[in-house]
Amino acid sequence: MEDIILFDGQLHQGLLPLTFTRPVSYIRVGIFSIKEKWEKHLGTSVGVRSKDYLSNKYNSIETEMRLGISAGLLPDSELTLALQSLEDQSILMKDNKVLAITPIPANDKELEEKLNQYQVINYEADINIIERPHDIFILNGIEIEKDFELIKDETNSINPDSSNTIFGDQLIIEEGAKVRASIINSEDGPVYIGKNAEVMEGSMIKGPFALLDHGVIKMGSKIYGSTTFGPYCKVGGEVNNSVILGYSNKAHDGYLGNSIIGEWCNLGADTNTSNLKNNYGNVKVWSYKENDVIDTGTQYCGLTMGDHSKCSINTMFNTGTVVGVFANVFDAGFPPKHIPSFSWGGKNGMTTYKIEKAIELAELVMYRRDVELSEEDKELLKLLHNLTDTHRNFD
Repeated sequence: MEDIILFDGQLHQGLLPLTFTRPVSYIRVGIFSIKEKWEKHLGTSVGVRSKDYLSNKYNSIETEMRLGISAGLLPDSELTLALQSLEDQSILMKDNKVLAITPIPANDKELEEKLNQYQVINYEADINIIERPHDIFILNGIEIEKDFELIKDETNSINPDSSNTIFGDQLIIEEGAKVRASIINSEDGPVYIGKNAEVMEGSMIKGPFALLDHGVIKMGSKIYGSTTFGPYCKVGGEVNNSVILGYSNKAHDGYLGNSIIGEWCNLGADTNTSNLKNNYGNVKVWSYKENDVIDTGTQYCGLTMGDHSKCSINTMFNTGTVVGVFANVFDAGFPPKHIPSFSWGGKNGMTTYKIEKAIELAELVMYRRDVELSEEDKELLKLLHNLTDTHRNFD
């Protein structure tokens, strides 16, 4: 039984809509999820402490544990050493952010009661932490490089097929992967191709880049770093500095830039995202935490899309669009910049996506990948439908 947990705390709200359906530490950035990163750095399994409605599905640990780590915190060797040497009854902090607590009490009420007895230790080194969805693609290149360093000496990479053109030597191709007649450039950052993945003919890839197990890049794709496609993704067209968490498709032409896409999503043919405003100003996005638009602090920000959302062919997403979970977007022209969860429609109006229809489609989509939508999953979706009802004011 692990004695270390990654706790969501207030980060859950800031990372919606991605965290409607998962704990913070299950977000993939770089090659691995945050949870997988910590397990590799610490050399042991770690648990999670999630929001109540996710607790059963993800085995949330609600007892006192030896060490609690903020779930959005990204590990490195210096930080890992600091946590391993953290004294009992201590809080590690930086810039008024709680990084770790030892021991972490069983619940928030106990935490508030006990923390005034704990010693505060300020962490002096730099940190990377995921607090907002756009942090994921901003930090993705750094994380690909760090993750690549973790595994390069222990991974048995196969030799690339002679039909490929290879630049640079930071390349891992896992067993069972097929990569033919493509151009791969790892001079500016590593390229990782997972087990049984496929890069079809004519593709052009520039690192840092990661394609996870069973992922597919379609013929003639143009992929710029810093980009990650999770397991079982199918991707085509042009992609730049984006993360697709897994099991999602952007299988046709169209541009995806500076974006983060959840699981079980589908972007129709010739879907395009704007990632830069005409006036070159900072992009503002909808925030569930503030219930208002916030400044991302970056000029480049495209689409954030929660799990199981879909869009039709020729969809155009404006700069900084946020789409919740289980939305079905269609219509000519640009849809709204904030599309609530369980929405059905587009520019010309929206209505609520009925939960029965949403479950029916999810079962069909997942069945095609030999994944079952469990009864527990269905109950979670019904709960999410109710939780997000106040976001839908168009009925």
